Amino acid sequence: MTSLKTFLPLSAAVLGLALVQCKKQDAAPAAPPPVQAQRAPESAAPPQQAPAAVSDVVKAKRPAGGEYLGLYLVDKKVGYVFNDLGLIPGRADRVRAINELHFKAQVGARLSERVHREERIYEAHPGGRLVAFTIEQRGDGGTQTLVGSATPTGISVVRKRPGMQDETVNLPATSEVVEDADQVRVALLRRTNLSGAVLDGMDLGTYKLATTVQPSEERLISGVKVKVGRAVSVSDKEKVPVTAWVAEEDGRLLEMEYGQTMKARAEPEAVAKRLDLVEVFGLTRVVLPKALPESAHAIPGEVKLVMENLPEKFQQDSYRQKYQREKDGRVLVTLSARPPEPKVLKPRPLADPEGGENLKTSIIIESDNPRIVEQSRMLVGGEKDAYAAAKKIVEWVASTLQKDYGSSADRATDVLRQRKGDCTEHSLLTVSLLRAAGIPARRVDGVIYMVNADGVPALYWHEWVEAFVGEWTQMDPTFNQVVADATHFGVGREGNAEITPLIGSLKVLEVK
Repeated sequence: MTSLKTFLPLSAAVLGLALVQCKKQDAAPAAPPPVQAQRAPESAAPPQQAPAAVSDVVKAKRPAGGEYLGLYLVDKKVGYVFNDLGLIPGRADRVRAINELHFKAQVGARLSERVHREERIYEAHPGGRLVAFTIEQRGDGGTQTLVGSATPTGISVVRKRPGMQDETVNLPATSEVVEDADQVRVALLRRTNLSGAVLDGMDLGTYKLATTVQPSEERLISGVKVKVGRAVSVSDKEKVPVTAWVAEEDGRLLEMEYGQTMKARAEPEAVAKRLDLVEVFGLTRVVLPKALPESAHAIPGEVKLVMENLPEKFQQDSYRQKYQREKDGRVLVTLSARPPEPKVLKPRPLADPEGGENLKTSIIIESDNPRIVEQSRMLVGGEKDAYAAAKKIVEWVASTLQKDYGSSADRATDVLRQRKGDCTEHSLLTVSLLRAAGIPARRVDGVIYMVNADGVPALYWHEWVEAFVGEWTQMDPTFNQVVADATHFGVGREGNAEITPLIGSLKVLEVK
């Protein structure tokens, strides 16, 4: 079962889309100890006179001192967000955006917490470039600081971790501009749709972001009718429509809604920081009307489930999952599992049938890191058959990594070093080792059948892997399954937040 990182992609949408900052930068809270908040590097140039034109992101109304929003998962308080934006004091040519996310929940028997803080510096004129950033992370996932600055050819990022040598990563230039720091308010100010891009604070990739202005409406706030602007933003990474309501009179962000799963609501600081003690597994599981049959665990094996509230976009037939629509919006889902056909197996290295995306390295996957490459070589040896090599990697990860929900990591090299974690760590390291061995691979998000201590049969959110060995095959390194059995129902890939609207709404009505 997964840890809080299942929900972090959607929380990253909070960071990427709820950028509702103000000019009074000194009011922004520092990241809590032991992390010392650091400022993004500013240009070495002396202070400038006010530019002839200043971006609309600065002109847009917003409350002085920044804003706090309580973060709710299925109506339970799991964190809060703080955002602030404005001209840097003494630097009329620079804009600073500060975004903080605090996330806290019970995961099984452990209390997991994460703090994610970003500070971005932009040129202040319309279309001003992102010139520097500092990203700080603490808690679940480890402690690290990423300090980035624009160069003539792209972005140079220095990664700092306690007790370890600094690392430098060179990235392509990003197309993010200052208006992308708060697309919602800029779009509402201009009363027109807006499109741009945002550099993601988790994987440092740049993704398209588009905001669509909706008709204004009235909402009852503290017993008073308030006219509000409404806008919907969608990131190419998250693919989750995020609706924001902003008070037209003073620019206050009142609420943001992420599907029907997660909401952020404007709250005073003291209220925003008061969190519920939420047990994530019990809150988000999909309870079944009865236990799955033994045939679901067999290889080959099969099980049929009648589901409700499964959107059409998730109903894509595959070699493992088939969908048949029934009355009243119900869907009969057939889950099956089998080993790959021997006649289609191929030697490695293999070309990626999807154009190369499943062989890429990244700041998270790190499949070209010398330590990952060496470990993959040691495991695979001279084995040419891709499926045989993949099985060696899965079995090694399953037997080597300690199952520990409190020890998490967001980078493959950290997982290799710590050798413990939950399903996300198992899957991340497996995919990295597979790609290093020349085997296209990706992570799969979905649910898996389990009966927990309370005896209730249910589907729990989980992550496993899919490898191309001549055809695609799913494998589960957490439970040492070289063929993921039919108790796995996949709905997304690569830790994407697209699946989060299913959390709390997906239901299983029958087990056949």
